[in-house]
Amino acid sequence: MRQLLAELLALVILSSTLFCWVLGDTHYYEFVLREKKYTRLCNTKSMLVVNDSFPGPVIRVHKGDTVFVNVHNHGDYGVTLHWHGVKQPRNPWSDGPEYITQCPIQPGSNFTYKVLFSTEEGTLWWHAHSDWTQNSVHGAIVIMPAKGTDHPFPKPDEEEIIVLGSWYSYDVNKRVNYDLAIGADLPREEAFLFNGQPGGIFNCSRDTQYRLVVDYGKTYLIRLINAATSSELLFAIADHNVTVVGMDGAYLKPLSTSFLVISPGQTMNLLLTANQPPRQYYMAIRQYVTNGDPDVYPANTAILEYRGNYSRRPDPVFPSQLPSYINISSAEFFLAGLRSLNSKEHPAFVPQEITHHMYIVVSVKQVLCNPSECEIGMAMASAMNNITFLNPHVDVLQAYYRYALRSSLSFSLFLSYLHADTYFGNIMQA
Repeated sequence: MRQLLAELLALVILSSTLFCWVLGDTHYYEFVLREKKYTRLCNTKSMLVVNDSFPGPVIRVHKGDTVFVNVHNHGDYGVTLHWHGVKQPRNPWSDGPEYITQCPIQPGSNFTYKVLFSTEEGTLWWHAHSDWTQNSVHGAIVIMPAKGTDHPFPKPDEEEIIVLGSWYSYDVNKRVNYDLAIGADLPREEAFLFNGQPGGIFNCSRDTQYRLVVDYGKTYLIRLINAATSSELLFAIADHNVTVVGMDGAYLKPLSTSFLVISPGQTMNLLLTANQPPRQYYMAIRQYVTNGDPDVYPANTAILEYRGNYSRRPDPVFPSQLPSYINISSAEFFLAGLRSLNSKEHPAFVPQEITHHMYIVVSVKQVLCNPSECEIGMAMASAMNNITFLNPHVDVLQAYYRYALRSSLSFSLFLSYLHADTYFGNIMQA
């Protein structure tokens, strides 16, 4: 009886999901990848961006919608795009990981992604999934509630997207390839960014730092995205609390806090009420580390500015509540307070019985390498439970293709779903 009820429940959930897709709208976007020059920290460099913007364009949908993104690559190297946090049920071939679900979009060509939004609701993001190109190729995804429904929190007066990013004064992909070739550590950020701009404490940045202008008494929904390459970040606004109401495309139980910690790739929805004396306040981020020293010592800043007639001081108020770089207890305290909303309208399906316990340690190790392969005789390698990871000589996509060739049945079924010349063109010509 229990098994029957479980199957019926699963059928109802699946049917409701499919029903959302049937009712959802379809949207079309054109993304053009090309090189463009940007100046930060008194240095100008060329980097790949989408539609001449950094961060890139925002995708806006409702829950259950479908999006087609036609990507034109006018750059100098192959790229794929990934829709971070979008589940893509039964649609993995538009997920974007390079050489896992598709070959790179070659220069001078285009590729159209089909992105299915099912249960996601809130804020997610998209980014390049080739080398470290995500450093400059990324943007926000805003997923509004399905039509006829609303947020499970009071409606804000306005909303703002804040994308936290990384800045390197050089071609980061070339540096990564060089570091990998000699076995050296990977590049470190030179600054962090608020919507593409470093803070005023950095050279040549004071006049261009990001400003969020607010009206006293209004409540703002801030969609915060950590697009930094590999850094956890601490975030706070001077003299203001925020209420965390969502994370990674799902709702949370409201958590009021004076600061937060956000991991790379993570998104959070925050409610900010402008209830302090009108003036300028710093929004600040610091790199959070649990061992060693941070890559960027100064806190990166942006400005929260109230509208009105008052004297602007040279330096806004700094958030004294922002934890230090290595304040582990504060970070763990914040993270321990995060809970899924788990309401009737937004349930959280969490297993109630634990049958196995696992202890996993992820770390970075050094392994011996042939001097002909790396200059220093040792190479950096990721490890899980002290077992190092070595890159395979055959890509996952190519391995699957070769396996499929051995089974005419599986290969015919596979090709019936895919356009083989699109996904495997480079491999089939090899």
